[in-house]
Amino acid sequence: MVEFLLKVAGVLAGFLVLPLVVGQTEHKVMAHMQARLGPMYAGGFHGWAQLVADGVKFVQKESVTPAAADKRVFEWAPIVAVIPYMAALAAIPIAPELVGADLESGLFFVLAAMSVAVLGSLMAGWASGNKYSLLGGLRVAAQLMSYELPFVLSAASVAVAAGTLSLTGIVEAWNPWWLLWQLPAALVFFIAGLAELQRPPFDMPVADSEIIFGPYTEYTGLRFALFLLAEYAGIVVLAGLTTVLFLGGWAGPWSDQLGWLWTLLKVGAVSVLVIWIRVAFPRLRADQLQKLAWQLLVPVALVQLAITGVGVVLT
Repeated sequence: MVEFLLKVAGVLAGFLVLPLVVGQTEHKVMAHMQARLGPMYAGGFHGWAQLVADGVKFVQKESVTPAAADKRVFEWAPIVAVIPYMAALAAIPIAPELVGADLESGLFFVLAAMSVAVLGSLMAGWASGNKYSLLGGLRVAAQLMSYELPFVLSAASVAVAAGTLSLTGIVEAWNPWWLLWQLPAALVFFIAGLAELQRPPFDMPVADSEIIFGPYTEYTGLRFALFLLAEYAGIVVLAGLTTVLFLGGWAGPWSDQLGWLWTLLKVGAVSVLVIWIRVAFPRLRADQLQKLAWQLLVPVALVQLAITGVGVVLT
């Protein structure tokens, strides 16, 4: 019982801390890349209090519920968007003995949890009583449907190579030459993951130049902050899953003692890459989004899965 409570506390602490660290890092990385001075001043040294200032701002804002909204669904949508990422984070191993729930089908569990998170956006768009929010929610669903297939196929390639669906087992089976063997799957997985999280350059459903702010237009205060928390938590889960599947997890020098540190460093590096892509690449159009998924990513993922299967059989 004590061990269970400690694991729950660890997962909650990680879920509350890591997304906030990613959010603070996004402020700093974008400020440096775009020469924006604002995020460098709040709180003094290097703008360390910018995240605190944002939190105070959200707390002070009034949470408004539109008169035409379905109030119960409107209020539950942010929570539904956050909880799946908390569940996914619990199944991602940090070290051999540092995992909230070491599941035999951990890979499928995390992939399923990430796909469920889109329900929060659909609920928000439908319940807002705003036709533009509804259109934004439907666009989120269409984007998820397009990129779920290459996302799962590329992850399945690694599962076939490792011979297990356990995330801990995948890390234990990982070999450095997989960096080359599974490179196409890694690229497909990462790109499809960005699209599932609606991160730039795949942020059409919530982009300022598109349909207002998509399904989140009517949200203010802490409810809107929960959607932001879900976005940053999604980045952490994507980075953690990329680390486990393609970068060897805790593999590194002195992994017996410092395995948890290697995992966190790799997760941090992937998260910074996600932020860097937001600044460096222009947004795609809706037709380009669909063509990329169905004409490039899906075929590449299928070919990679076939090559992996043949390689496993022959060896």
